Amino acid sequence: MRHKICLFLLLLASIVAKADDGYRLWLKYDLLKNTTVRAQYLSYAQYIAYNSSDPVAQTAARELQAGLQGLLGKSIRLQNTASTAPGGIGLILNTTPIASLGTEGYNLALQNGRINISANTPSGLLYGAFDLLRKVQTSTPVSKIPGSSSPRVQLRMLNHWDNTNGTIERGYAGASLWKWYELPENIDPRYRDYARANASIGINAVVVNNVNASARFMSREYLLKVKALADVFKPYGIKVFLSVNFAAPRILGKLKNSDPLEPAVRQWWVEKAREIYGIIPDFGGFLVKANSEGEPGPQDFGRTHVDGANMLAEAVAPFKGIVIWRAFVYKADPKGDRFKAAYEEFKPFDGNFLPNVVVQVKNGPIDFQPREPFSPLFGAMPKTPLAMEFQITQEYLGFSTNLVYLAPLFKECLDTDTYAKGPGSSVAKVIDGSLHQYPISIMAGVANTGSDRNWCGHLMSQANWYAFGRLAWDHQLSSASIAEEWIKMSLTQDAAALSTIRNIMERSREVYVDFTTPLGLHHIMGQGIHFGPEPWLERSARPDWTSIYYHRADSIGLGFDRGVNGSNALSLYHPDAAKAWSQVDNCPLPYLLWYHHVPWGKKLSTGRSLWDELCTRYYTGAEAVATMQKEWAALKGKMDAEIHADVAGRLAAQYREALWWRDACVLYFQTYSKMPIPAPFTPPSRTLDEIKLLVQIYQYR
Repeated sequence: MRHKICLFLLLLASIVAKADDGYRLWLKYDLLKNTTVRAQYLSYAQYIAYNSSDPVAQTAARELQAGLQGLLGKSIRLQNTASTAPGGIGLILNTTPIASLGTEGYNLALQNGRINISANTPSGLLYGAFDLLRKVQTSTPVSKIPGSSSPRVQLRMLNHWDNTNGTIERGYAGASLWKWYELPENIDPRYRDYARANASIGINAVVVNNVNASARFMSREYLLKVKALADVFKPYGIKVFLSVNFAAPRILGKLKNSDPLEPAVRQWWVEKAREIYGIIPDFGGFLVKANSEGEPGPQDFGRTHVDGANMLAEAVAPFKGIVIWRAFVYKADPKGDRFKAAYEEFKPFDGNFLPNVVVQVKNGPIDFQPREPFSPLFGAMPKTPLAMEFQITQEYLGFSTNLVYLAPLFKECLDTDTYAKGPGSSVAKVIDGSLHQYPISIMAGVANTGSDRNWCGHLMSQANWYAFGRLAWDHQLSSASIAEEWIKMSLTQDAAALSTIRNIMERSREVYVDFTTPLGLHHIMGQGIHFGPEPWLERSARPDWTSIYYHRADSIGLGFDRGVNGSNALSLYHPDAAKAWSQVDNCPLPYLLWYHHVPWGKKLSTGRSLWDELCTRYYTGAEAVATMQKEWAALKGKMDAEIHADVAGRLAAQYREALWWRDACVLYFQTYSKMPIPAPFTPPSRTLDEIKLLVQIYQYR
């Protein structure tokens, strides 16, 4: 009996050991199952040689060693050869002048029986090493290794909305990664793992604190804590930035105000910049949210965004620092259109900012909705570098219970033509600086990480972090190819399972849009935490935080008229870009209600009336989640059981939420349309009052 118990415990231990909790993300260096490809790489695995004493180059060599040893099942010696590589077959990391690669690019080549990774800088070697590991992980034959790659965007940045008390604004994966009260003495090993994950996808900059910033981050006490993080990140080629509270001179420095034209205030920032760079020599600069949603800023003193940004820019300029000034500024105007706010605030200042100022613009004109047209600022400020701000965390996309792959959303924006300098003037070309020759280029993503063991709450949301980094490096990559990479590295390389998962991921965003905000509806979620549907929301702290402000439902129809007879927001775009949306009969259905107030009975291109099409989208969107559940269930046994079960449970929650959204929206909008739910759909069994009560429950403290 004891013998059987021991065998059972050993078996149980074996099962537990093999369970995958998602902590390793896409950096799973397990023994490569493809024996043919493994044998190809084994022949090169005699040694890894590198010719630099730089910490980043050493990191590249160590990462390559650890990854290949796991993937190939062989111990590989590491050798710093200074200038000469040992004989025999191996892998060489070599810094050497190659003009075409720039400061972070790399070249992979097969030469003289060796795999060579060449770059101008140690950072290039690091990215090349991770690319080679990615190729091995995804079973890429050795013959397909050769090639060069350079980033299209200079700063590929994560913005963390993390607070000093450990909470994360719009965070859905536990508490903050940063343990401020333990720093700088205690360095959590997770900080290094975070840096590794970022470097593996080309992310080279991090803002560690919330844009609704605490002034304490400008204190020496907290700067020493930030330095501890910067020291961990530096060997992975990552610079640290800080969000700043514009009122810090008053709050922390005890000055009478924070007026950017006040000499004492300007001097305070000059001295603060000198102090910061004395503590963190490679500090990147400041991110600023000013005069937005109650945050302090230069307008408090009758000054402009230019006054505020340039003051900070002058302070960090001697250290080659930059200032990133967010364009998310909008006034509470019940008769206006928030769509136009950022454009009207910043377009007049084009060309007035100092060269080390970048204006950071959200991908759409409102606020990270499941679908938005691109912000009209892109292409409209040729003299001012504009940074892209995407949201990786799923504030409006189902938190951590919904499977929504965001690469199609990112690509939809990046690939759209602004026509700013004629056809082909894509948003991506604005952001990477090639359209207007910006001296600085930035793509930022609001991070979705947290203290949850699997980092992102929903394991499938790891793919959004991964996709952001890959697209920031090269926006020409397809969402499908990125998904395939991630699946192979994170879940399975079974061909049939890979195809199924990729298809689920590729259509997941459209499914979410259909059961929440189809046909261009937007901003109709629950207030406060932005969870669940609340299209009936009529009162809030501001008129532009209500739902009725956006959907404009009435007895005639639905949608926000942004044409010449409405807010005329369409006039902010280049005429060739606006033309695609300007006529209700030709407007693509995904943007219809963004730009037009459409009668309920209006026949659309699908052959259905607006009302019937709206209901169809809500019902089929919800049922599409049920289909995703079935497809995922069929994958059991094709991947780690723990991961499969966790995602299956979240898909079940997503289906419940989809039905909730469907019922809430069709019943609410039916009070205006007065039209029946079209066949073959069955009317909801719940009443609108019952659903409103459910929403209230989630709004209670």
